[in-house]
Amino acid sequence: MLNVHVRPVRDLRNNYPELAEIIKNNDQVIITNNGRGEAVLINIDEYAAFEEYTHKRYVAAKLAEAEAEATDPDTKRLSHEEFWHTFDL
Repeated sequence: MLNVHVRPVRDLRNNYPELAEIIKNNDQVIITNNGRGEAVLINIDEYAAFEEYTHKRYVAAKLAEAEAEATDPDTKRLSHEEFWHTFDL
């Protein structure tokens, strides 16, 4: 089960081994500075999964944009040859 721990920024220096153990157990640590949230520590596998999820969301949004543009009757279409002739090669 995911647990969220809130720790002051000084624990990064003074108690890092304890924080490292917490994130190894797939828990998250919110780091605070003067009582305000400043950062979140997560383990590297969770970070990789989050990055992959973010990338997939970005690609899906760009594909949706492209599909919307492709169905717009005002979109100018070029043939393969016309496209390549736009470049001075």
